[in-house]
Amino acid sequence: MTIRELRSEESVGGTCLLLSLPEDVFAATSRFLSPSDICNLSLCCKSLCDLVDSEKIWFVQCELVKALPLSEIVRWRIGISSYKALCRFLVEVVKPLVGVWVHQEPELGNVVYVMPGFLSVVGCRIIPQKVGPLGIQEGRVMWSSVFEIICDHDDGSTKFFLHGRGREGSCVYPGLVTGIDKTCNVLSLEVEPRREKKLCSGVSFQKLDDSDRRNLLELVTSHVGVHVSEPLSGKLFPTRREDEGMLLERRTMLLKMHKFGKNHAPTQVDLNEMGASPCVNLSSFLSAGDTVGLSLKASYTEMSSYKGWPRMDLDRFCLHKLPIKSPGDDQEYAGLWGGNFGWPPGRCSEDETGNAFYLLMLSYEESRKNNGKRLVGTKILEGTDYVEHPNGTAMFVVDIDDTPSLEPFPFDADGRDFEHSYKGKGISNGYGFRYPGSKPGSLYVISGDHLAFVWHGTKDVFTLKRLDLDQIMKKGFGLWVPPLPPVENFTYMETSYINVFTKS
Repeated sequence: MTIRELRSEESVGGTCLLLSLPEDVFAATSRFLSPSDICNLSLCCKSLCDLVDSEKIWFVQCELVKALPLSEIVRWRIGISSYKALCRFLVEVVKPLVGVWVHQEPELGNVVYVMPGFLSVVGCRIIPQKVGPLGIQEGRVMWSSVFEIICDHDDGSTKFFLHGRGREGSCVYPGLVTGIDKTCNVLSLEVEPRREKKLCSGVSFQKLDDSDRRNLLELVTSHVGVHVSEPLSGKLFPTRREDEGMLLERRTMLLKMHKFGKNHAPTQVDLNEMGASPCVNLSSFLSAGDTVGLSLKASYTEMSSYKGWPRMDLDRFCLHKLPIKSPGDDQEYAGLWGGNFGWPPGRCSEDETGNAFYLLMLSYEESRKNNGKRLVGTKILEGTDYVEHPNGTAMFVVDIDDTPSLEPFPFDADGRDFEHSYKGKGISNGYGFRYPGSKPGSLYVISGDHLAFVWHGTKDVFTLKRLDLDQIMKKGFGLWVPPLPPVENFTYMETSYINVFTKS
């Protein structure tokens, strides 16, 4: 039976057959429907509208989105009016945005990990750093807050806050979410004209000159920033059950701040304060509204890539989503991995870069050799003092479809089991900074979600472990670092080969 056929209520006793089902049975049946199907059902008739408005049905839909564990869905319901409103936030905001976002600069790595907070989505920058004595998964990972999107209590609508550092310390900068494409791969920080608190159409922000875009962003952030104490800026997701009460209070405070402003701090900027005579594009842009304010836009753009690294426009205040795949039967090693040079895993070697923390995206690509597949380890962050491998560098490439080798591991196994290895090539420093050479090596598959690439000639070892950043942050293993000034904190546009995120 189709949804169109359900529009007719001509059934036994004049009542739709679906209405005769017990609520629990209908909720179980709704597992085979999408949220949009449920909404379409509600348009068929008033009786069905009442039926599908059930909390049980929308709880099932929240679970099917697979954006949160079941236990967190139940806890999030405390701070929102209904499971229907929560499902809207999960479908329209959480699922499209969660993942790893990057920018080319600085070359040590600009990695923003977007994850669920508490009734929110949080963008956390992973700071280039060293591996501590506890190793990668259990160590203190340094991070800094970039932005958050908070779910409103009543209807699941969104409130955007950019994070940054002002004269008084940590600040938040209220703004609007102007659109999130469900397949988004570009996240843009923009300024939008407003008239009586509504967005206005006109010249696109991205059509403005580079200097005008930066000046507008800096102007707006200088007016709308509100100082918050460090506990409020650094505590963005619960690490203990007791944190939830504090986070609910924090959320209430931010929602009021977004609506009314804290101590009457403006959330919009008067255009008369611009002063200077703008160019034609800027003049047209500004004339579209009475005020301007911050906005966040998530869109989809066709772009090419190399070894999984997007070829991005470096003149835009944008972050780009990496196509990180979850491991599957045909792509067993795909995903996000943490690594460092040295063996055994998690123990630092003696040289100066031996304890540098690396983040790698492992992905598969087609190989010309026997029409097979290759496994590529793409560097997205490194914790050295001065960059050795640019963002997007392939640290190693191995032929994964070849028959696995049973060659022995060249070092003491440290009590670990080695399953097999694959031959390939790893990066070397023979041909310059941008176009490094490569040398033969082998990738060893080790028990406990470990991999190790060993260069045949030098016997250098690069050890990797599959990384779960969600668990690291939620267990409280993260170490919060104060953010940069707001515009730089979202997208660092200047070429740099050092760690700009801890220089202050």
